Amino acid sequence: MGKGRVEAFSDGVIAIIITIMVLELKVPDGFDLAALRPMVPVFCAYVLSFIYVGIYWNNHHHLFHTVQKVNGAVLWANLHLLFWLSLLPAVTHWVGENHLASWPTAMYGIVLIMSAIAYFILTLVLIREHGRDSTLARAIGNDFKGKVSVVIYLAGIVLAFIVPWLSVTLYALAAAWWLVPDRRIEHVLEA
Repeated sequence: MGKGRVEAFSDGVIAIIITIMVLELKVPDGFDLAALRPMVPVFCAYVLSFIYVGIYWNNHHHLFHTVQKVNGAVLWANLHLLFWLSLLPAVTHWVGENHLASWPTAMYGIVLIMSAIAYFILTLVLIREHGRDSTLARAIGNDFKGKVSVVIYLAGIVLAFIVPWLSVTLYALAAAWWLVPDRRIEHVLEA
């Protein structure tokens, strides 16, 4: 099967996820800058989640740029990833509205870790479809960055029950690390 429909569907779902997140931002009740103060935690949660969705969209684009075909396993693995990403608006709103309470902060981390695992599964299924010598397999390598991210999310989940602000700091640091362009795929494609 061709990959075009998977890419188009994924782009549409990701666009809807961002739309839902921005619709959760409510208009302030007042007319001055002080009216924005209660919105700061919600807005910060939105910004972090927007960055994560952008990271996944960017990496998904690169991932599918290296492959030529998909199969049923790829379709299901891709839906698995989109399922976890689709939960980001709910946990974003929950953590923002509850000012870093332990359970919302932990659930945010659980959605992050499950999204990372789902992305890892998607790459494995694509590599199985295209072979260990494929462009994608060479580009992904041992996926050090992905594995370390899972450890960071796991630490953040545990810290959510001890020091929630440190938990969110870890989530933000992981996002910042992924914002640094990951050129593995681009380098392999150029070579």
